[in-house]
Amino acid sequence: MTTHSDASPTGTQDAGFVQAITRLDATALVVGSMIGSGIFITSADIFRQVGSPGLMLVVWLVSGLMTLLGALTYGELAAMFPKAGGQYVYLREGISPLFGYLYGWTLFMVIQTGTIAAVAVAFARFTAVFFPSLSADVFLGFTLPLPSGDVEVGLSVQRILAIVSVLVLTWVNYWGVRTAAFIQTSLTLIKTAALVALIGLGLTIGRNATAIAENFGSGFWAGGAAGLAVLPVIGAATVGALFSMDAWNNVGFAGSELKKPSRDIPFAMGVGVLTVTVIYFLSNVAYLNVLTGSEIANAPQDRVGTAAMQAMFGEPGLFLMAAAIMISTFGCNNGLILSGARVYYVMARDDLFFRSAGRLHSTHHTPAVALWIQALWTSVLCLSGTYSQLLDYVIMAAVLFYMLTVIGLFMLRRRRPDAERPVRAPGYPWLPGAYIVLAALICVDLLATKPQYTWPGLLIVAIGVPVYFIWRKLRPHEAS
Repeated sequence: MTTHSDASPTGTQDAGFVQAITRLDATALVVGSMIGSGIFITSADIFRQVGSPGLMLVVWLVSGLMTLLGALTYGELAAMFPKAGGQYVYLREGISPLFGYLYGWTLFMVIQTGTIAAVAVAFARFTAVFFPSLSADVFLGFTLPLPSGDVEVGLSVQRILAIVSVLVLTWVNYWGVRTAAFIQTSLTLIKTAALVALIGLGLTIGRNATAIAENFGSGFWAGGAAGLAVLPVIGAATVGALFSMDAWNNVGFAGSELKKPSRDIPFAMGVGVLTVTVIYFLSNVAYLNVLTGSEIANAPQDRVGTAAMQAMFGEPGLFLMAAAIMISTFGCNNGLILSGARVYYVMARDDLFFRSAGRLHSTHHTPAVALWIQALWTSVLCLSGTYSQLLDYVIMAAVLFYMLTVIGLFMLRRRRPDAERPVRAPGYPWLPGAYIVLAALICVDLLATKPQYTWPGLLIVAIGVPVYFIWRKLRPHEAS
């Protein structure tokens, strides 16, 4: 297996980065990348799947605890490899370069770019609340049949605005990490405050006696599956919650730009995930205080957040929440754009991506080419209209990569017992082992309950295998 020392691309390649991200910035990057549009939308689909308020809260709690387990475990890996690349490097070093590449391949093709596209379109969709002329209707395109349903490929006003937002944020990140980090921290503080306000209002002046009686009375568990039959239902429903909590690992992608990465990345992951888990759980409690189960499940376009604000404040509530979600999605994409490009940069330095993407801008010290390549492919996904379907396809693949990364931790403990570990995974081997078991159970559950999504996702990953060997054959790395 190829090993990368400090003299390899993961060492000297990072000399040109500007170490400008503080611990607060890093924590804001975690929180800001996690909080996008999901918390305002996903609860509707979760409620439809589980059928009861109690099980909806269980789904969010299980997803939060699982994500927290992953973040605490990743802290050891982040401290061992505090350079650009994050999970790509953890997999490359923990298991093999092939597994690292398959993660980077899937990240570029769908996970990161598809998420950026979906969040950008959500930004445009909520902007349309203020400007109704921003239509989602495709005016130039065609219909593409997919296993999960037909999609409209082509131009719409909303998609054009989504692309413009991606280009603007890419341009901001192109000019330097200091500006991007400042914007990230500022927007994260604003949207976190907005969510805290939503929680406070929902638990106080927005309380609805009818909703409370229905959701927290005898109907708390009613309507959902019973006994052991509830387990696969909960497993399938965690998909939306896990993706609403995803991107917590992105801070590791930008490890070379943190002032004290070995300490700050583990701290940011742990504190950031814990913060978001508490906020998400309490947000759902607030929803249940304001809306009945039927109103949550049947919220227009699944916009539970706006439905809750409308219930409390009428039409002004709709505009307040739309503005909050615009800020939330814009800040989320800033973090995703900042971090994702660093992975492609490291892949290029390993001769597994376009070579030009492996260079930093001489003045701004940012991976400029990697940023614009990411923006280009994201724009294609925006126009294709397939971003939501593609994200559905790779749900299991993303969980699988998380599981493999933790397995890599066990392998590193065995192969490199004397390696420097500034931070160690708490509760090793039991808590990391518990994460592997939970992730494996969710993968099995998704294979059984949602095969139309899981197999296409595995196919996307599998296509990366021959692509990896083609890259290796065309441009063999000097360390191989």
